[in-house]
Amino acid sequence: MANKEALRELQSRLAERLKAAQSQERGRSWLAVECAGHGFLFPLQEAGEIFPFAPAVPVPYTSRWFLGVANLRGKLHGVVDLAGFLGIRGNEAARDQSWFVAFNNDLNINSALMVDRLSGLRSLEQLKREADDGQAKPAFVGAPYRDENNRLWRELNLAALASESAFLRIAG
Repeated sequence: MANKEALRELQSRLAERLKAAQSQERGRSWLAVECAGHGFLFPLQEAGEIFPFAPAVPVPYTSRWFLGVANLRGKLHGVVDLAGFLGIRGNEAARDQSWFVAFNNDLNINSALMVDRLSGLRSLEQLKREADDGQAKPAFVGAPYRDENNRLWRELNLAALASESAFLRIAG
């Protein structure tokens, strides 16, 4: 029971910090998340509400990475396993410890990404941009950054992801 309360407190603190950071124009800010051991940065102006894991109703004949539809605060959202979509899912994560990050309402897509872990907020001052490796990447994959702990983070442009044809084509 205490674990659930701690999770709720974390979600509330992150939601408050997200709102505060979205209203600040000082610099670039991201929500840092982890999927299958990889670090990703979601631009705060593109990320929406954060939800604890909730079972999704499976939709037949869809891709394995499309987990189904979930009722998140009274709205139906399509739920995508981000690591599965990116093809990096190794061992199956403990889904009941996962989080859903919805897309910002301004992006006009009722969808949420399932991530393994929330890692807080990051600002440009906390990260150092890395040189690009020159590999071909989808349009939604942005610049690589490294933090003070030498951890590599990759920016994901959620607006570009929301219009990516492979992301929108959920039929399996």
